[in-house]
Amino acid sequence: MTLDSTKAKLEEKIPINWSRIPWWAIILAMVGLVIGISILTSETYLKVIRFVGVGMGLTLRVTVISYGIALIVGLFLGLMRVSDNPIFYAFSTLYVEVMRGLPILVIILYTGFVIVPKLRGWTGLNLQGLPAAILGLAVGYAAYVAEVFRGGIESIERGQMEAARSLGMSYVEAMRHIILPQAVRRVLPPLGNNFVAMLKDSSLISVIALEDLLQRGRLYVSRTYRAFEGYNTVALLYLVMTLGLSLVVRYIERRSQID
Repeated sequence: MTLDSTKAKLEEKIPINWSRIPWWAIILAMVGLVIGISILTSETYLKVIRFVGVGMGLTLRVTVISYGIALIVGLFLGLMRVSDNPIFYAFSTLYVEVMRGLPILVIILYTGFVIVPKLRGWTGLNLQGLPAAILGLAVGYAAYVAEVFRGGIESIERGQMEAARSLGMSYVEAMRHIILPQAVRRVLPPLGNNFVAMLKDSSLISVIALEDLLQRGRLYVSRTYRAFEGYNTVALLYLVMTLGLSLVVRYIERRSQID
């Protein structure tokens, strides 16, 4: 019996699991291909992309910087949420509950039109425009990131902290070398979801007159009255960015599980 015939018989015995085939990805790829060909062959859509696409850079820049700040602030707030210090716990809990109770749009408006003008009047520091948008998104999402870190830290067995302390480690050393590395692995999926959610919520910065992707789309529609092409392009570009970031997040998750 030849090797090819043996392989053929083995393949015949293995049934195809149709439920494991990513039909959603196949359908999405086919639809994306059709839409992509339609756009690339349409001069109207190419004009929209050239006009609206300028705002993609600002959208991505605001998202990355804001989420970086939110990660740092959220990590400290999460550590304070599991601290035995009553002052740290009370402050972090108050912050988290207040910020999670407010819509992101309200936080951005309050930051841009209340906090930033007050700071400028008191200190002379001008944070209008892009800094206000970054600050508003970071302040709002830090509360959600803090809860993610808190949940990850509390998911680690308490015996590991006790074992580390019994070996002579301080609380900070045990948290840094034992607890946090394990917690970070567990919180990567929700952190990635928050990052994608922030990318979509970054469209709210248009309310403080920043020309992000959505604002550029509005400007195009107001100038040409072609709402169909304008908002179609905006929606498509957001979809491309969110799907791309989702794939990156999944890759990082798989790599962290392998390591």
